[in-house]
Amino acid sequence: MAAADQPKLIVAADAEALAQAAAERVMARIAANPGRIAICLTGGSSPKKLYQLLGSDAYRGRIPWDRVHWFIGDERFVPESDPLNNMAVARATFLDRNASSGHIHPIPTKVENPDQGAETYARELRAFYGADQLDPARPLFDMVLMGAGPDGHTASLFPGYPAVEETTRWVVGVPKANVAPFVPRVSLTLPVLASCHEMLFEIAGHDKQPILTRLLNGESLPAVRARSNGETVWLVDQAALPEGIRGGR
Repeated sequence: MAAADQPKLIVAADAEALAQAAAERVMARIAANPGRIAICLTGGSSPKKLYQLLGSDAYRGRIPWDRVHWFIGDERFVPESDPLNNMAVARATFLDRNASSGHIHPIPTKVENPDQGAETYARELRAFYGADQLDPARPLFDMVLMGAGPDGHTASLFPGYPAVEETTRWVVGVPKANVAPFVPRVSLTLPVLASCHEMLFEIAGHDKQPILTRLLNGESLPAVRARSNGETVWLVDQAALPEGIRGGR
């Protein structure tokens, strides 16, 4: 990977400081857009502290809820009431108390199968965007939040799976996950995730050190291939950093 293609690496002292830094970057992106704003959320454990902050007294009053639309990068194909449902976690943590239901855009899981859920969500994204083709000069999202799994997956795009190579479809069904929980998924594709002003990865904890080492070495993993057409940022804490680069760069 050429140096120019490297994401910006920002190191936070710990998970709390990382969530604070992420929240401030979200607020900066919101402040930069005086019009309709689109934020693409992520699932898993990495964003929970961030979501708690966004719903806290310190932040919720700074968010123009009437202008922000909340999407999600991938979903486990489980009922909305299931604790494994990514958007359900975000809704319970901060969205339902603050955002109107019309501004929350979950991936549908009540449909027959993940492919149908993908087609339905793609139609919703295209309608929101107002076109069937993405224009690099007009990003779909202001910000896309991302995480990195232990195998290097991001969203529900797993290493070696056909969905990683998708260039035409906006959203795809993923019939089998590569890591737990082993349930079918629905995921936005790399070109759609790239259609943003900023892609922000949160990578925290000592258990992320092995995969962060591989990502920094430039392995051809989905989390390495995921790049914004604008700015890509890897926000990591000290515990996740490989020993040789403690203190960051």
